[in-house]
Amino acid sequence: MSQECIFCKIAAKQIPAQIVYEDEQMLVFRDLNPVAPEHVLLIPKRHIPSLRKMAAEDQPAVNAVMAAVPQVANLLGLTEAGFRLVTNTGEDGGQTVGHLHWHLMGGRKMTWPPG
Repeated sequence: MSQECIFCKIAAKQIPAQIVYEDEQMLVFRDLNPVAPEHVLLIPKRHIPSLRKMAAEDQPAVNAVMAAVPQVANLLGLTEAGFRLVTNTGEDGGQTVGHLHWHLMGGRKMTWPPG
C-alpha cells in the first residue's frame, strides 16, 4: 500500500466508497464523477502504479480483476446490452490517479472515438 494513494486508502477502508464488489485481491466501487448510468472503478488492492509499471509479481492481481469483469458487469445489469472497459496509462493516456484501475461503463450507447 502506498501511504499517499487515494485508491490504496479506499481499498484499506480509510476513505469511504460505494463498494459494488470485493474479494481478496480487488475492489470495485462507484466512480464519483460518472460518465455513464453505470460507471465503476475496478482496482487491484495491491498498489500497482500503472500498466507500464507492472511487474511479474503483479500478474495475479491483474488476472483477478480481469476474471471478475463478467461477474461485475452482470451485477450491474450490463451483460446483455454491453459495456466498455478502459484503463488509462500515463499523462497522455488520461491517467489521473497513480494506481492501476479500469473504468467499467455502461447503461447507454457508447460512442467512438472516446475523446
